[in-house]
Amino acid sequence: MKRIAALALVCATPAAFPVAAEELNALVWCDHTDPALLEPFEAANDVTVNVKEYEGTAAGMAILDQSAPGDWDVMVVDSVDVARVAAAGKLAPIPAEALPTGDFFPELVMAAQNVIDGKTYAVTEKFGYNTISYDKTKVDPADMEDMAALTSGKYDGKIGIYDYYLPVLGLVGLGQGVATADLNVGALEGLKAPLMALRKASKQVSDVVSSQTALATGEVDIVVGGGEWLTAVLAADNPNLDWTIPKQGGLRWTQSIGVVAGTTKPDLALKFVQYITSAEGQAALAQSSCYWGMPANMKAGALLSDEAKAVLRWDMQPDYLARAQLYPVPDAATDTAMQDLWTEMLNQ
Repeated sequence: MKRIAALALVCATPAAFPVAAEELNALVWCDHTDPALLEPFEAANDVTVNVKEYEGTAAGMAILDQSAPGDWDVMVVDSVDVARVAAAGKLAPIPAEALPTGDFFPELVMAAQNVIDGKTYAVTEKFGYNTISYDKTKVDPADMEDMAALTSGKYDGKIGIYDYYLPVLGLVGLGQGVATADLNVGALEGLKAPLMALRKASKQVSDVVSSQTALATGEVDIVVGGGEWLTAVLAADNPNLDWTIPKQGGLRWTQSIGVVAGTTKPDLALKFVQYITSAEGQAALAQSSCYWGMPANMKAGALLSDEAKAVLRWDMQPDYLARAQLYPVPDAATDTAMQDLWTEMLNQ
């Protein structure tokens, strides 16, 4: 029976399988590859969304540089890099009046990042925090409200550090009272001792997957630089995992989506941007199988389950937004100094 069914499938004419009338090519992060996010848009618009995943703005820019005009239609990018990508001519202006930013958390409109010279080049779609993730059955949750607890000796050998220098140095800076906007070569000297102390207290410095695994298996009890993106997707199987923003503050990561300059399908590309930033698209994106995060559109909250809202600490967002700062945006000299300090820490 199975063989007959297989032969029938092979011999079926192309007309037996519906083919979408159009295709849309999207340069995205892994959370946008989830079929649960893409399929409603594809069905509603008779379109196939082809996605290519990339990591880091430099990698995305390289892909665009190597592509012909019209190869890509939409792009997801770190919000703090929108101006850089737009200045390189890679993003097309989009009509601000066509976007639902009136439904956004005010802090997530981010006109300073998404609007250049009065023109909107991208719109914020998802955000979250680099902060402290932990196993609440292994540590005192009250301790996680103060970054000083991390180097108190109480949790030595039970700490993991997320291996990304920008958010972790930002957190270390906040612990020393240095705002992320003030991180420069001079300020870094004061971060060396606390960074090395944190490394001494830690068991490992690792990437996303290794950090998640270590926390889930009990190899470490705390991950510095973690947040909802690290633990929320694990919550169903690991309800003991949690996250918080300590009194010193946390870093807010934000991602935006825009239309790629040179697209031959600007109307369809805009429709996709509108879907992603709609309440429905936002709820799906927030709970992507790759990683969870907060929807920028407040109306998405009505579509999240009570369990999802609890995992995301949805009701805490006004307070968390007030206490979180954007990623550092270092100049070339500061970026080099930050990477040098990070390498020194890794080699300690």
